[in-house]
Amino acid sequence: MGLSRRSLLAAGGALGAVAAGAPGAAAAGQGQGQGQGQGQGHARVRTGFDRLADDGYALLAGERVGVVTNPTGVTRDARHLVDVMHADERVDLVAVFGPEHGFRGTAQAGGSEGRYDDPATGLPVFDTYLKSGRPLADVFTASGVDTVVFDIQDAGARFYTYIWTLYDCMAAAALAGKRFVVLDRPNPVTGRAALGPVLDRAFATFVGREPISQAHGMTVAELARLFNGEFLAAPVALETVRMTGWRRGDFFDATGLPWVPPSPNMPTPETALVYSGTCLFEGTNLSEGRGTTRPFELLGAEGIDRRWAEAANALGLPGVRLREAYFAPTFSKFQGKTVGGVQLHVHDRESFDPVRTGIGLLITARSSWSGFAWRADHWIDKLTGSTRVRTMIDAGAGVDEVVGAWQADLAAFRAVRREYLLYR
Repeated sequence: MGLSRRSLLAAGGALGAVAAGAPGAAAAGQGQGQGQGQGQGHARVRTGFDRLADDGYALLAGERVGVVTNPTGVTRDARHLVDVMHADERVDLVAVFGPEHGFRGTAQAGGSEGRYDDPATGLPVFDTYLKSGRPLADVFTASGVDTVVFDIQDAGARFYTYIWTLYDCMAAAALAGKRFVVLDRPNPVTGRAALGPVLDRAFATFVGREPISQAHGMTVAELARLFNGEFLAAPVALETVRMTGWRRGDFFDATGLPWVPPSPNMPTPETALVYSGTCLFEGTNLSEGRGTTRPFELLGAEGIDRRWAEAANALGLPGVRLREAYFAPTFSKFQGKTVGGVQLHVHDRESFDPVRTGIGLLITARSSWSGFAWRADHWIDKLTGSTRVRTMIDAGAGVDEVVGAWQADLAAFRAVRREYLLYR
């Protein structure tokens, strides 16, 4: 008897589930495993998708399913969940929804892949990028799905747009009368603490819709619970599938999971570690390292020399050293030109504070280089969530003064955040 490609792939999915371990085998806090080729940590993490598949997709039984995902939606053996689900007759997957950069990840920042049929599965792929409200609800309605599933790896920063894709899709699903399921993945830079300024709603954009802190210290499932409980005008019918084996203090290399770049300029977990601070340089005339192999770890501009690194190191920023660096971006700011600046070397990630570091680097860039300027559109205000950081730095405030100015707002957010946390 012949076997179809779908049935063969389904068999592979079953084998993959067995290899991943039986349900409950990686319960939180059990064992002291080691990730494949990565750092030592707790028992290997089972993501929300791992647990959903191990349970035979019972949560999706009888539902026409659409998935919001991108290249990060992978199993522990690096197969894409759309390919796995499409091949499994236990789930009725009928549509895929692509965010910024697209479902297969071919678009650069500020782009998407548009509407097309996926060559690998034949599934219709709908574009969610820059859609919200009723237009996005209409996309869900047109797709014919009953349940929208979200599975995307986040980077831990308020201005990383996938969490606002989550927010917009939840709001649109509520409008369209769809059920919403979030499959959880680790925060790659731990979930220990919320850091940085809290957004003022007057500055809401796609890099920050609601008042959360610059480094939120939450997983996507926790954020979904927060959005539903605090911010959405009409809560969606929400279900979350937790991970097992992940603790709040775990960095990504303790998870045993494969790292897939969530976007073209987030190549490694080390990028994510610094991103919530150094992405602030998007709001300046300096390069944030796009067009290099170390985006957000390299910063610079024409005319900058060793004085910036010297000034930044003199601040004694915890857990990081700044090296004088020179580089030539292949695209974005200063394309093809040699610029001077700094490279961040995080030597103690436990004490490293990315937001404080970002503020210190802004202050010392401004003081050590006469060419420093904010972007004319004051994009820095959208990134930090208000005018406060920009105006305080312009007024000559130091790092402690700037960081101290947001502590009351941050304490209030931390109190709200605590109610929605799922892990110890």
